[in-house]
Amino acid sequence: MMDLIIDIALNALYVLLAVAYGLLLLGIARKINARVHNRVGPPVYQNFIDVGKLLAKKTNIRHNWIFDLAPLFGLAGALLTLLYIPMGGYRLLSGDGDLILLLYIMVIPSLGMALGSGASANPNAGVGVMRALTLMLAYEMPFLLTLLSLMIFYNTTSLSVLLCKQQGFRWAIFVLPLSALAADMALQGMMMKKPFDIPIAPHEIGSGPMVEFGGKYLGMLMLFGAAFAVVETSLFVDLFLGGGVILNPSQYGIIAYMVNYFVWMLLVLVVWVIAVFINAVFPRFRIEQAFKFYWKWPTVIAALGLAQAYVMSVILGVVP
Repeated sequence: MMDLIIDIALNALYVLLAVAYGLLLLGIARKINARVHNRVGPPVYQNFIDVGKLLAKKTNIRHNWIFDLAPLFGLAGALLTLLYIPMGGYRLLSGDGDLILLLYIMVIPSLGMALGSGASANPNAGVGVMRALTLMLAYEMPFLLTLLSLMIFYNTTSLSVLLCKQQGFRWAIFVLPLSALAADMALQGMMMKKPFDIPIAPHEIGSGPMVEFGGKYLGMLMLFGAAFAVVETSLFVDLFLGGGVILNPSQYGIIAYMVNYFVWMLLVLVVWVIAVFINAVFPRFRIEQAFKFYWKWPTVIAALGLAQAYVMSVILGVVP
């Protein structure tokens, strides 16, 4: 019984650390944007203060039970996804085919937010939801082709196996650079960073799906955003950068977990900072421009990466 309690406590701490790191990443993004725009900006820990203040507030804006459940739906979906994402090689849930399962789980928060925002009956929220779903349809195509190239080349649908095959700095980004480039382009849209921040567009549609949420609702949405920032960047690190695993835990024990976790945090930070710098210097696309872009350049690059993965796997004897 005591072992079960300890496991639950460690797992809860694992998830809380990921969310806290996500809040820190969001703070770093605010600071970088301010510096690029020649402003001072808030301190990197400002998001922790904002979340605490928002969760302590009350809100008088209520619509219906679907609206009330939307932040919980989004946050629960993000936390569930965190359980399947390896961070420094360690994960809470795993299994064969979890790479495909992740595709379904990652859609849960977006659909929950879409239902809740639509229930608010705010026209800005409706426009934002429509744009978000259209953007999802756009970036999913190159991202799916990228996943197919990894599955074919490494002959697996398991993230754990994928990490094992990239140990020793045999990272997929060096083997399949075209697929990595297409995945990074898709990641920019997943995180809704410029030029693909069309669904929120604060100066145009008042943050879109989030326009009616305030107080505790907005606090939970900030936690959801922090968790999903870690999910999306960590997924790229796991797929193409070996998940930060540089030491084998079976040989080095707890030291390996600590070192791998630190390297994972560093790689996630690098991927995040690249996306933030792009966000700081690029203007916003229109939704039709974003759709055409994703179904043109990233999709073509991903298709070439898929062809490269198949040819290389045939040469290496992975597939017949």
